[in-house]
Amino acid sequence: MNLPKPEEIIPHRDPFLFLTEVTKLEVPKFAQGYWQLTESEDFFSGHFPDFPTLPGVLMCESIAQLGAYTLLSDSNFEGLLPLFGGVDNVRFRRRVSPGERLDLSVELSRISARGGKGNGKAYVNGELACNCDLMFVFTQLD
Repeated sequence: MNLPKPEEIIPHRDPFLFLTEVTKLEVPKFAQGYWQLTESEDFFSGHFPDFPTLPGVLMCESIAQLGAYTLLSDSNFEGLLPLFGGVDNVRFRRRVSPGERLDLSVELSRISARGGKGNGKAYVNGELACNCDLMFVFTQLD
């Protein structure tokens, strides 16, 4: 399936775009994609200099960006932007290093005109790295 690039759907841009490609999409409920890490992301130099590790909050952000892609692919949400309303039940299960690929999935539920909830997971080589429950609220784009 040849889906639009993330930059064509979500407003995030480098250096805060943490979604390389979306590989599966069931609007507006489910998506899969990935974030291909390189060795040049600035945060690795300080987190941690001798043991570069992807910050856990960025794993949650990459899952949320996949969720935003899923929602904003639906014309019913045109002109809206989903923002974090909360993150619950977050678990980090594995260290993620420079050069690894973070495979992402998100399943959204309870979607309304005001917001909704979802659950996401991030894997490296089939091994669970992070899972979390997301809550989002919509804001109007001006």
